[in-house]
This record gives sequence, structure tokens and C-alpha cells, in this order.
Amino acid sequence: MVTDQQVRRLFEVKNKYEYQYQAADAAGLSPKTAGKYLKSGKLPSQSKVEHTWSTREDPFADDWAFIVGLMEDTQATLQANTILEYLQMAYPGKYQNSQLRTLQRKIKKWKAIYGPSKEIFFSQMYLPGQWACSDFTSMNKLNITIVHQPFEHIFYHFVLCYSNWQAGRICYSESFESLSLGIQDAFWKLGGVPSIHRTDNLTSAVHKVGHPDIFTDKYRALSVHYGFESSKTNPASPHENGDVEKSNDLFKKAVDQSLIIRGSRDFDSLEEYEKFLQNIIDRMNQNCRKRFAEEIEVLKPLPNLRYDDYETRECKVSRGSTIRVLHNTYSVHSRLAGEKVKVRLYADELQVWYAQRHIETLPRLRGENGHCINYRHIIDRLVRKPGAFENYCYKEDLFPTSLFRIAYDILRETCSIRQASKEYLKILELAAREDESLVNEALRLLINLEEKVKFEKVKEFIDSKQKPPEPTEVYIEDVDINYYDTLLEMPECVCAYE
Repeated sequence: MVTDQQVRRLFEVKNKYEYQYQAADAAGLSPKTAGKYLKSGKLPSQSKVEHTWSTREDPFADDWAFIVGLMEDTQATLQANTILEYLQMAYPGKYQNSQLRTLQRKIKKWKAIYGPSKEIFFSQMYLPGQWACSDFTSMNKLNITIVHQPFEHIFYHFVLCYSNWQAGRICYSESFESLSLGIQDAFWKLGGVPSIHRTDNLTSAVHKVGHPDIFTDKYRALSVHYGFESSKTNPASPHENGDVEKSNDLFKKAVDQSLIIRGSRDFDSLEEYEKFLQNIIDRMNQNCRKRFAEEIEVLKPLPNLRYDDYETRECKVSRGSTIRVLHNTYSVHSRLAGEKVKVRLYADELQVWYAQRHIETLPRLRGENGHCINYRHIIDRLVRKPGAFENYCYKEDLFPTSLFRIAYDILRETCSIRQASKEYLKILELAAREDESLVNEALRLLINLEEKVKFEKVKEFIDSKQKPPEPTEVYIEDVDINYYDTLLEMPECVCAYE
């Protein structure tokens, strides 16, 4: 293949030699090839003819106008294989599956010349301390387990756009409380506040389309408290929050790789898993220390106090000693029945307040129509009404462990419904007043020994475990000092002395 360099060499030496074949030999060309380029005066790259003709017959020429019409009517959303299948049904035997690639090429060229415009991405330039963004991402595909139990959760992710410094925490829902807690934790860890904070269309921060206010009252109050400007992406446009979206992907890949190296996806506790994630974030933040130092210099100062991480609601305790919060049911102590209590909704828990006093903390349920009934709240009243136990709508919540359930089933087989309920409730009351673990151990012993499950036997076991052992008397005889003379007369002592 003749190169431009060879022809340039030919042009340079053509006047140095008397004969043309000598110049051709100097350029490494044949005399005939040299003569062709000397006659045209063009380089090989300049002599190429653009290939604009077809080398074979177009199998779709007859129906191309119809195909173009389909593409225009559907805004180029139809795939080539769908069109080919339609043509095969319309014209049996005319088109083959092997022609799919040809059709795909023709449609690709048509889209590039006549098709609709494509989504494009615009590179962004950020200034230090100006932009931060947030998002929630699901971690369920990582198959994390806590004590061998599946752990479904999401991760709140906060990113500074200039330096890509990041922070985050485990969450269970995309609630305002989770968003507020995540943002504030990041701000206080930073020691400052960026100028603008951007989210996608989170329902915890952004109203639905058509609402006169873009952001919710709670989110606007949070932004006013810290002094940052709120920003959001357009609906169905996650790429507009690309910095945190990409960080989500990189973070989850880093977690997955670390889990592979760790050799297990099971953790002994939630705290161990949280520490594991934080170590990964800290390691990733090591790569942006220079830019992060620039951001720290220009961040806004923090306010004196954090914004409330909770939402307050007032609830009336029902006659069943329950409250209804966010479409879920929770039990409170029976002495609060009929009273109005204030509930503080945090990201992971609920705090019940009455008369300006914190009464109790309950785990926050996920989803709707769930219930969290603590038998300790109602056992003092239920034990007086054992007939209400059998058909109680939250009956299953009154079996703290599987052994309690087995014990009740044994009682049902050996006693009447009323007697079984009465006996079981007395055992449950004992667990509430004494020690649930000891009662559970007593039930395990009785069931394994196949003895009759009775309140008196469980009580006897508890009393035996709780009763302190009697002190053991130790008697020491007086020492006869003549024994020391006997020891000195032993051969071992005599030898040592000598």
C-alpha cells in the first residue's frame, strides 16, 4: 500500500535524478506507480474516491417508504425486529431473519439524518462551596443480612459537587425526617453549609406538579434555618442530578467489592454494618482532599442549633390503648387510654410524650397498615379479661418468642379455651414483671422435658434462678507450729542447708 510519505519523497527527489525510475526507486515505488502520482500531482489520501454507491441490492427498497412512515408515526420508537416481524407476516417468504442486521443499519442511518433529536448531556462546571446534591438509593441488591436475616434498606447520599466529598446514612424510607437527618448530619460533619442544595423530585421535599409552591413547608423551613438555596431537577430527569447519581453507582460498587473481599455479607449487628459503610465513605473521601480543602474555606457558617429532626403529631389513645400514626398502629401503656399524647416522628423511631414528659420510644414501622403491639402495655388489663385474648385482633403480637407460642398451643390441647388463655396470660404477665428471658428458658425446659406447662412451674423456676445462693461456711483448723521443725529435718532441707 502506497503511503503519503512515499509520494512526498517522490515529489522531493524527482528533479535530482535524470531518469524517472531512479526517483521511483529512491521513494520505494515502482516506475509505473511513480508515474501515476507524478502525473496527478496528488497524495494517496487525496486520490481516494468516497464510497457513495451500494455494492448490493437493497432488499427493503420496495417497502422502505412504508417503513419510514412507521418510524415517523411512532417517533422512531419501533425497533427493527418488530418491523421485520410485521413485514414477514404481511409478505410471507419475502423477508428472512438473516436480513435483520441490514434493516437495523438502514434504520440507524435514517434516525441519524431524519430522526428525532436525542438527549444530550452538558458538562457542568462547579465552584467551591456552591453546589451540593442529595438522593436516596436502594441497597437491597447487595443482599445484606444482619444476624442471617435479610436487611432491606436504602441509603441517603450527600455529595459536594465540586470536590465529590460525600456523606450518608442508612434509612428505611424517603421521608422528610430521613432527608432532614441526612442533610443535617452532613452539614455538621462538614462544619459548614453550601450555597445551593439540589434534590430530584422527592415527595419529602417537592410538591406534586401543579401545586402553587414548589417545595414543601417543612423543607423550606429547613433551608431557611441553614440558609441554603433549594433546587430540584425536572420530573423524570435523574440525569440532571448526575453527580449524586454517579456517586450512588460508584459507592454501591465499592461496597460490593469490599463485601467480596470480606468474604461475607452478614453482619453481627446494625452498628457493625454502619461502621463498615462509613469506612468505605472515608476511604473514598481520601481521593478528594485537595478540592475539599478549597470548599471548606468558602462554606457558610452553621447555625447555633440543629433544626428539629422530627415532625410532631397529636394523637388520641384509643380504648384499646393504641394510637394511629401514618396509617400504622402502635400500642402505648394502658394507663394512657383516652388521653391525648404528642408523638415525635423521627426517621427511625417514634417518641411518645405526655404532659411535657417523654413516656416511651417505639420503632417506626415502614409502609402502611402495620402494627407494633407491646404486650407489656396491655397485659395488666388483659390478664383480668382472659376471654378477650382468643379473638384479639393483635393476638400474634402477644407471643414474644416461638416458645411462648408453643406453650400456648400445648395449653390449648390440654385445657379449655378460657383456661388456656388464663394460664398463658399469667405466664405472660410474669414475663412482663420479672424477666422475659428467664420465662422463655423455663418454657424451653418444660417443653423439652415434656412436662405440663403451668404457671406455678414457671414461677418456681424463676424463683430458683433469682434466689441468691446460701453462703458456704469455710472452717480452717489451727496450725501446729511443730510441723515446721519436722520440715527442717527432711533430707531435702538438710541438703540445701549444707
